[in-house]
Amino acid sequence: MEKDVEVIAIRLKPGEDLKQSLLRYCIDQKIDAAYMLSCVGSLRQAAIRFANKPEGTVFEQTLEIISLEGTLSQQGVHLHIAVSDSEGQVIGGHLMVGSNIYTTAEIVIGIAPNIIFKREIDPLTGYRELTIAN
Repeated sequence: MEKDVEVIAIRLKPGEDLKQSLLRYCIDQKIDAAYMLSCVGSLRQAAIRFANKPEGTVFEQTLEIISLEGTLSQQGVHLHIAVSDSEGQVIGGHLMVGSNIYTTAEIVIGIAPNIIFKREIDPLTGYRELTIAN
């Protein structure tokens, strides 16, 4: 019988980098396969890469985290974020390093047992893509 899915909750504090902190947590806890369940909080700066763009865009303003989706492991994280500004306008894309917490980020992560998420260069895309092992 397989182990049940484990759910963990963490809170990031002001100034922490959202992406780097999640990767560091996975490394420190030796997490091989996880996925985002929930994230609410705010950023004082967001670094987001839009679809099919080679570089990210940095938004230096207070933003609410509306959604954070993706896969995580100690080998890498792939996360997409949606944020809203003070007027309620929403933008989203690929989360990049440089997205710093404003007040908090309350995060709930599911850990998948008996699976390993790896990131390897895919010859078709040229990017480090998800590979799944048991």
